[in-house]
Order: sequence, then C-alpha cells, then structure tokens
Amino acid sequence: MLVGSVTGVGEWGFSALIEADGHRVLLDTGAHPDNVLQNARDLKIDLSDVKEVILTHNHSDHVGGLMTLRKEMMKSNPSALSVVHVARGIFYSRPTPQGEDNKMIALKKEYEATGGRIIEHEAAAEIFPGAWLTGPVPRKYPERNWSVSGKVQTPAGLVEDTIPEDQSLVLDTPEGLVVVTGCGHAGIVNILTFAREEFPNEPVEAVIGGLHLFPATDEQLNWTADKMKDFKVANLMGAHCTGIEAVYRIRERLGLPRASAVVGSVGSSFVLGEGIHPGPLAK
Repeated sequence: MLVGSVTGVGEWGFSALIEADGHRVLLDTGAHPDNVLQNARDLKIDLSDVKEVILTHNHSDHVGGLMTLRKEMMKSNPSALSVVHVARGIFYSRPTPQGEDNKMIALKKEYEATGGRIIEHEAAAEIFPGAWLTGPVPRKYPERNWSVSGKVQTPAGLVEDTIPEDQSLVLDTPEGLVVVTGCGHAGIVNILTFAREEFPNEPVEAVIGGLHLFPATDEQLNWTADKMKDFKVANLMGAHCTGIEAVYRIRERLGLPRASAVVGSVGSSFVLGEGIHPGPLAK
C-alpha cells in the first residue's frame, strides 16, 4: 500500500544544480530527455536563469537531457543553458562495428544550431570566482574507474577508452573544498589529488556525485576510503554510480556519522554550514 506521494523520477543518470555566490550552474543533464526537466518542475526549481552547463563526460546518462532543457528554457530566456563547458576528449570518436558510439558528436551540432556555445577546456579553469573546473584529470593512481570496454580515437591513435575528458567541479569555500563529480571516471582519489595541487592543505568539506564504485572490490573500496581519509573528507553524498554498499563502506572507513554520508537521490542537497539534506525520496 502506498501512503502519500513521492517527488521526483529516479534513473541511471546524474544532474546537479550548483548555487554559489549568486551563480547558478547545472552539472550534467541526466539520461532520459525529460527527466531532469520534470524533476526540476516537481521540486519547484526554475532553471530558466541558469546560463551555464558543465558536462562531465560524453556518456548518455549525463548528457541526455541537454536539448530538452535548452529548448524548453529558451522559451522564456534565450540565454538559458546557452553555454556548455566540456573537457578535451569529449568529442573524440568512439568507433564500434555498429558505427559511432559517441552521441556528443551529433549533439554538438544540434546544440550549436540553437545558438548555444561550447567551451572546450584543455586544462583546469576558473569559471567564476571560487569555482574551479578540473578539465582532464591526471591519472596518478591506476583507479580504472570505468566499465566501458570500447576504444577511443585520440591524437595518439585508437586506444582504450579511459574516458579521458572526465572532469569535476571544485568549489573553494570558507569551510573547505566541495567537489562535485558526474561519474568520477578519473578516480575520486586522482580528482582530490589534482584539486589539492591547486588548493594545498585545504580540507575537503564535501564530495558529491557519482564515484563509479558500485562494481569495486572490498580491497578497492578500502583503499579508496583510506585515501579519502587523508583528504579529511567531512561529508559524502554518493549518488548515481557510487553504489549503496560503497557509500556505507566508505562511511564506516572514514568514521563519519550517518547524517554526513548518505546515498544521493532526487532532491538531495548539500548546504554549506548546514550539511546534507537527504531529500523527499530518502524520507
């Protein structure tokens, strides 16, 4: 028996709205064309004044809603979602026997036809004061946080697709760094290591988003959690591909209370100074 109602439609995908110092940025756009749009409406979130979008990588579960959102928001504001930040490699060909497997190649043409502009980052860049886009992340540790088995056509030739364009957003706040990932294909430890080079000695107040740890072994989870502990991660909202068991294992390993390490769901949020609000689906 169902009692009451639940807001939001979950899916295998990710999207997050970031609000900081008067800036609003959408990171990723989910998988199905209409889900992020409908979830925003259900949550009474107006995206028409959001100008910039960050796409973390080429996979369809992160870029699927872009065109629906752009076309719908344009009706009230032509500049809505009119700038997309991507990292070098997102438009590399992913050839398969069945044809091109990188939907971003066709999506680029469709998006630009609406007047949208794409900014491709080859390195880390500040997109507004205190908001740092990693661009492609150096892979210091062999985390191998991806499950695809295809190839990618790079300037060096046809090689294993390690999702080289995977990027994250790092917010430098008075409480510490807030790191927002899409899938964390570069590896969350590599991402945090790269962020520390830019912001030495800063603690990590929160890690939010997908960490692609659902298929990880116990050994991998323990190693990841122990490394995260070195960065003094205080809050974890493990969404999308992180995995429920992975969140619980990391929470235990980091010694975090239940309120500070949760599985992300539709409507979940993190507010600086307040912590994690699990959202209606978690209640």
